[in-house]
Amino acid sequence: MGWLIFLLFALIVVALLWRFGRLPKGGMEMVAAALFLAVAGYAWQGSPGLSGKPTPAPETAKIPDSAFALEREKLLGRFGSDADVLSSADAFHRQGLNLYAIGIIKGALEKRPKSADLWVGLGNAMVVHGGGLMSPGAELAFQRAAAIAPEHPGPPFFMGLAYAQAGQLDRAEAVWRELLDRAPANASWRPELEQRLIEIEQMKGRMAQ
Repeated sequence: MGWLIFLLFALIVVALLWRFGRLPKGGMEMVAAALFLAVAGYAWQGSPGLSGKPTPAPETAKIPDSAFALEREKLLGRFGSDADVLSSADAFHRQGLNLYAIGIIKGALEKRPKSADLWVGLGNAMVVHGGGLMSPGAELAFQRAAAIAPEHPGPPFFMGLAYAQAGQLDRAEAVWRELLDRAPANASWRPELEQRLIEIEQMKGRMAQ
């Protein structure tokens, strides 16, 4: 069946070129030679006897949400323009498009440079892009967020989280203990912060052994 279809198309091409092609003298001979080579190549490499098998679509492997994405709404909120930007950045991270995540946050910061939430998001995006390492640029972004909103628990909490992910447990503990010392007794995020500090102590104890 494959041969018949191939020959049919070849004949159609020859007929169209002869009728409408206006080929120069000797042109039809060149076309016939080209078609002959195509037939020979198909006979050599083609497999008309095999049944068709469509190529399956590649699976899209999504990257799990970062710790920042999982905890973000608890301290930074879930509604508003800044939250929408950070949600879009999280979506880029899940696709492995870390530079796009950084870019969309930087674009929003050009319009709202005093947003502590966006600076925190930028610091996290840089940490994710750096493979979990706290780069000077990421650290500066967290510090900028803390300077803009010194009473906001988000900047120190997520800075400590970034330090912990990078294996800098002493720095994470120092940032979190300072935050805990000034945290209101009824703060909704206080129990989680206390649990994080307990986990830090446990990890340091295992490392000491």
